[in-house]
Amino acid sequence: MSPSDPRITLEVRGHLALIGIHRPEKRNAFDVGMLRGLSSAVTEADRHPDVRCMVIFAVGDHFSAGLDLASVAPALSSGEPLYSEGAIDPWGIQGALRTKPLIVAVQGLCLTLSIELILAADIAVASEDARFGQIEIKRGIFPFGGATLRFPQRAGWGNAMRWLLTGDEFDAREAYRMGLVQEVVERGRHLERALALAETVSKQAPLGVQATLASARQAVHEGPEAAARALLPQLLRLAGTEDAAEGVQSFLERREARFTGK
Repeated sequence: MSPSDPRITLEVRGHLALIGIHRPEKRNAFDVGMLRGLSSAVTEADRHPDVRCMVIFAVGDHFSAGLDLASVAPALSSGEPLYSEGAIDPWGIQGALRTKPLIVAVQGLCLTLSIELILAADIAVASEDARFGQIEIKRGIFPFGGATLRFPQRAGWGNAMRWLLTGDEFDAREAYRMGLVQEVVERGRHLERALALAETVSKQAPLGVQATLASARQAVHEGPEAAARALLPQLLRLAGTEDAAEGVQSFLERREARFTGK
């Protein structure tokens, strides 16, 4: 599978998958084709045997102005599926779930659906010039890409409602304060920093990384008790892997581990 839209690119670089958004003339607003293209790129990266971490970035001055409503609204009204059957929804609302880590690098405008992409990712890095707005309320609708589910969970009820109910714009400093993004860097260094974090993640034991994501998600979706019951069985499964043996051996030999995902 390859990205189904030329404005979405996928480059596998070692253990990293770089997924690019290329529509700068429209501030990288997502139309139906781009939504499907991003889904196919994330699906391919998640299923690629060499990929251990993904990074989503955008070209131009802005990460994304969100949805291109002129394109997406008719599809939504008609009930037309936005993604292929079996493909991963990058926003994690429907369909198959992503199993590998995702880091998002943002700059400039980051509106509506692009904030929800951050909320669906695992780590976000923002350029200091990033500006955010969950402005659906100003258009007579409400966020339907996960913000009502995840923003209160991430930032706390009051922080989330401050921005969800007003549609006001906020800056990178406020996004960091609320935990929406995990790092703010000098202007233009957001992708560089995201790639550095992705490299660090990709050096860890892949099965352990995926188990960590799965356990944390289970705690969020099913509750801490369900996640706690699954901890020991999951640990025992990992303890019998080649990577677990390599982790112990590298510790004894005082060297960096060389994990293979087995």
